[in-house]
Amino acid sequence: MSLKSIVRELREMKDGIGNISRRGTERKHWSNRTRSHIVPDVALSDQIEQGQWANLPPELLLDIIRRVEESELSWPARSALLFCASVCKSWRGITKEIVKTPEECGRLTFPISLKQPGPRESPIQCFIKRDRANSVYRLYFGMIPSEDERDKLLLSAKKIRRATNTDFVISFVADDFSRASNMYAGKLRSNFLGTKFSIHDSQPPSDAAIQQPGRLSRRFHAKQVSPRVPACNYRVATISYELNVLRTRGPRRMHSAMHSIPLSSIQEGGSAPTPKSFPQSFDEKSFSAPLAIAKESAMDISSSGISRSAVTATSQDILVLKNKAPRWHEQLQCWCLNFKGRVTVASVKNFQLVAAVDPSHNIPVAEQEKVILQFGKIGKDIFTMDYRYPLSAFQAFAICLSSFDTKPACE
Repeated sequence: MSLKSIVRELREMKDGIGNISRRGTERKHWSNRTRSHIVPDVALSDQIEQGQWANLPPELLLDIIRRVEESELSWPARSALLFCASVCKSWRGITKEIVKTPEECGRLTFPISLKQPGPRESPIQCFIKRDRANSVYRLYFGMIPSEDERDKLLLSAKKIRRATNTDFVISFVADDFSRASNMYAGKLRSNFLGTKFSIHDSQPPSDAAIQQPGRLSRRFHAKQVSPRVPACNYRVATISYELNVLRTRGPRRMHSAMHSIPLSSIQEGGSAPTPKSFPQSFDEKSFSAPLAIAKESAMDISSSGISRSAVTATSQDILVLKNKAPRWHEQLQCWCLNFKGRVTVASVKNFQLVAAVDPSHNIPVAEQEKVILQFGKIGKDIFTMDYRYPLSAFQAFAICLSSFDTKPACE
């Protein structure tokens, strides 16, 4: 049997699994999940008959999945790995072993890929669509929007204004922004002036990062929170914009302190924290359990609650990013940056981030000038976002969201 025939049969099997899962009251919820996920890391194989595919010899199974992974390099063709991971537990386990992290292969596959560092060499190119009417921002994979508008959704965020701050709630799906949901990825919170932001992740930056539960940001009883719901917030980064007291014309100046990423990650032989799975894994059957959680019952764990092995405590040891200084163009009479064709519209929101290092750290000049994240406008409510190691898609998206908040004191 050819590889294409195998993938076709897996696709038909996956469609059957999806039909079973959409029964009853969860029909809409599951439909949104399968439509928006990169790869829904969910197995319903324990609820149905696995069939002949579950009994394939491990050597043959390994060869099949390896061929699929090597042949399908981009979306939507890469969804063939979705079908492999959805057959049964053994298929899913082997698929996870074969599929490498974005840092190693430069590709996004499973949802956890969005929390893992990007590739070291070429950046992953994405774009953001802004929905002004609903205050929603959606991150898609790809260089530019496609004509058929069937782009692969990676993350989405909803802007929520409060009396003293603004929250951007980040989700893995397009229309579920409840912090009580398994689709909750994290949040970005600003101060009253919109000059300081903190990035909160729904999981620790590495699998063994949390040793103690840390402190709670609000008063609530433990019985209010379901243990199956990712209700924790780990502060992994802070962003600050410099005040423009004299109201001089010029670009925004910003710094981003990545508390979860050590400075050594950009040095030779260094590495950034790379989570391998979600704390509340989608593999568990608990995704369909009732979510008994209060609306505001989420824990906010500061970086002090994370073990020192995962997050460095001193500011001298963490990675700090700064915006790359633009140059003044005399003929155009404006500030300019080389976005290499990825940004086409002038905007105060456009920026490039590079590492801010002290000369005593002996970081090569080439590494200091390497653009880790760039963000810019290409059309009405459409922006590009390109990121690379050591940032993850989630961290890069959160940093870019800070540019959308109103900053009257910085301009």
